[in-house]
Amino acid sequence: LLPSPARSVRFGPSQEVLGEDKLLAILKERELKIYWGTATTGKPHVAYFVPMSKIADFLKAGCEVTIRFADLHAYLDNMKAPWELLELRTRYYEHVIKAMLESIGVPLEKLKFVRGTDYQLSKEYTLDVYRLSSVVTQHDAKKAGAEVVKQVEHPLLSGLLYPGLQALDEEYLKVDAQFGGVDQRKIFTFAEKYLPSLGYAKRVHLMNPMVPGLTGSKMSSSEEDSKIDLLDRKEDVKKKLKKAFCEPGNVENNGVLSFIKHVLFPLKSEFVVLREEKWGGNKTYTAYEALEKDFAEQVVHPGDLKNSVEVALNKLLDPIREKFNCPELKKLSSAAYPTPSKAKPGEKGTKNSEPEDVVPSRLDIRVGKVISVEKHPDADSLYVEKIDVGEAEPRTVVSGLVHFVPKEQLQDRLVVLLCNLKPQKMRGVESQGMVLCASSVGEPRQVEPLDPPAGCCAGERVYVEGYEGGEPDEELKPKKKVFEKLQADFRVSEDCVAQWKQKNFLTKLGTVSCKSLKGGSIS
Repeated sequence: LLPSPARSVRFGPSQEVLGEDKLLAILKERELKIYWGTATTGKPHVAYFVPMSKIADFLKAGCEVTIRFADLHAYLDNMKAPWELLELRTRYYEHVIKAMLESIGVPLEKLKFVRGTDYQLSKEYTLDVYRLSSVVTQHDAKKAGAEVVKQVEHPLLSGLLYPGLQALDEEYLKVDAQFGGVDQRKIFTFAEKYLPSLGYAKRVHLMNPMVPGLTGSKMSSSEEDSKIDLLDRKEDVKKKLKKAFCEPGNVENNGVLSFIKHVLFPLKSEFVVLREEKWGGNKTYTAYEALEKDFAEQVVHPGDLKNSVEVALNKLLDPIREKFNCPELKKLSSAAYPTPSKAKPGEKGTKNSEPEDVVPSRLDIRVGKVISVEKHPDADSLYVEKIDVGEAEPRTVVSGLVHFVPKEQLQDRLVVLLCNLKPQKMRGVESQGMVLCASSVGEPRQVEPLDPPAGCCAGERVYVEGYEGGEPDEELKPKKKVFEKLQADFRVSEDCVAQWKQKNFLTKLGTVSCKSLKGGSIS
């Protein structure tokens, strides 16, 4: 509760506020002017409901709210939005953000919408960019953008300009405060440090928490498995939630629980777990803490939780889907986010065919946790393992590791699992994946399962450096031999790091490695 002349104003919970004293001083005199910006890059996803619900709070509190579509920022951030698509993507964002706001009952007439290029290409703004660049160090610019700007081996100058433009926007939009995710904190402190050096006032900064993705990492437009798009079909929502990390009793890095906490509860003030009568029937929670406690004590099953989220989420998405189910917006969506060219044998750009490029992003590789290990009933050299990869049920995997890895060394360990091979029976037991292992080059043959970085969770995606953004094939077709072609270039480096063409296998926590087999192959 924040005092103002004749009332108390409720903003709702925020992760953090920088400049609270200044905020209170402004509210004693007048309404707060605040802006929220979004770079028009990848398609907005369901985590955008977090700032949308907060914008609703600001409007209820009487604030003047501006939404800025950061089209120029989208280009500066490692060209996430190509110049030729910039206008189309900005129009797409305008339509989809407005549809989101309408779906949760936010009156659009109370909001002001602007594009960055409406004022960022002016003479005055450009001169201020030059003025700012004369006082900002390269170190501070890089540090400010570390959590927001895409980090690459050879960063472009454009990424260093990005934080400065965001700081200047506070002055040119004539606001008292900027609102954003907690990942923006370094840009906010950058703005507080450098705007006064140009003679401009220091602003207030409010932050909302970041919603973990379905794989346990930050929900990101560039990581397909971590997010649910606003226009995903109901069957896509079901499929993604089915694959989401939601280990029984585990409330840490649980993307499904986090989505309920940060999106569904703030919007509805309650959450209903749907389940059959024989399992206790439906239960309504009016406090998130009670739901989390029941899940931790395994009163609530992951399958029931996912099904309930699916129903609640589709209710939010249905109005947005309906709005975009018109020829004009369908055309805009296709033009702003064109499907990558695909080809039939001997042709180029033909629709409904397999991707032409054989690249690592086509492999669905995930961190898995071995739940159980047993000897195969009909094969002395094979184990039958149950491996949790963040889905509703663990996968059954058959591995030829009996002569190389003792059973007790596999039990409860983290492994790296290839998940989109076509399931096949191995001596009567269907195997639903492949445990990736390093193998020695010479004799006697040695084999070591690849090790994800410490702290990883089951279901986290494993990718090859530089191929983070692609979407894996639903199932690798055996005749195409995609895995075999890629596997030919899998190697273990002299530092025991797993690589493809000298590019590291990675998770969000670091490199994938093996214990000791330098220079070995991977299969």
